[in-house]
Amino acid sequence: MHEILTITLNPALDMNTEADKVVPDVKLRCTEPTVDPGGGGINVARAIRHMGGDATAVVAIAGHNGNRLLELLMEQGIPVMPIPSPGETRASVVVNCKNTGQQYRFMLPGPPWKEEHVQKAIRTTAAHAPKGGLVILSGSQPPGVPLDFEEHLSAAIMEAGAKLIVDTSGPALRQIVQDHRSPPFLLRSDDEEAEGLAGRKLETPADTAAFSRELIDRGVAENIIFARGSEGSVLTTKDGSWLATAPKVEVISKVGAGDSFVGGFTLCLARGETLQEAARWGAAAAAAAVATPATELCRGDDVERLLPQSKLIEL
Repeated sequence: MHEILTITLNPALDMNTEADKVVPDVKLRCTEPTVDPGGGGINVARAIRHMGGDATAVVAIAGHNGNRLLELLMEQGIPVMPIPSPGETRASVVVNCKNTGQQYRFMLPGPPWKEEHVQKAIRTTAAHAPKGGLVILSGSQPPGVPLDFEEHLSAAIMEAGAKLIVDTSGPALRQIVQDHRSPPFLLRSDDEEAEGLAGRKLETPADTAAFSRELIDRGVAENIIFARGSEGSVLTTKDGSWLATAPKVEVISKVGAGDSFVGGFTLCLARGETLQEAARWGAAAAAAAVATPATELCRGDDVERLLPQSKLIEL
């Protein structure tokens, strides 16, 4: 079993509540909120825990919200390596409208960082990167963190003898594609981001696979996964491409589906399985996550139940 380390630069206290209807200009009476520790890397660590694994979470912490977030992580049995962050750890709010079944997600930006905080995060992560293990960078970046953060982190992780998995989007993803001197072991994003990078529609999984191969040939990453929603996820390596199909479930909340995918994928890989089998586990974990309410993420029993329904199709 290889060790797993996750990194969350921009964590949040995730609050989830319900209102009869969501309309402007009036006070909306909401139900008692549930509060969970959130942020990409934290959610990956929580998902891994739900599936019977262990991951240490490097988390940027500040203020009252940061202390509350640490308490919640300890209650859930997640080992934490805190690093100092400026300001106050952010909060996020999810409001579910009972009348329409629609979900409204409000994400705050987080406190701005300075160079000293960036360097501290890189040094701390590199110092605790498990030799031969897996390091996961997931979630948004706080204001002030340079777009080439992943490039510097990847170089430090490689020097420490670990493999870096990056789950990102937006400007940070485009930076990786443009500047890839230290390509990560695996890069993951969704198909909407892939189409933005490609500058064209990717109508089929085969189209996504072809674009992924272009990126790998350019040296962007050793392996690439693009999620295609209800179809599943396309894994591409130097040896080929596969679609890990998504099991069919009733969608209750899409919160945490991507993080659950990364959790299932990484845990399977840490146990010594192939990339292809890990992609099946990721697809099952993502499906299990959307079948749970609020910010619960996947449940281990559900992942194992859904796993046989996730097929691997060579592209």
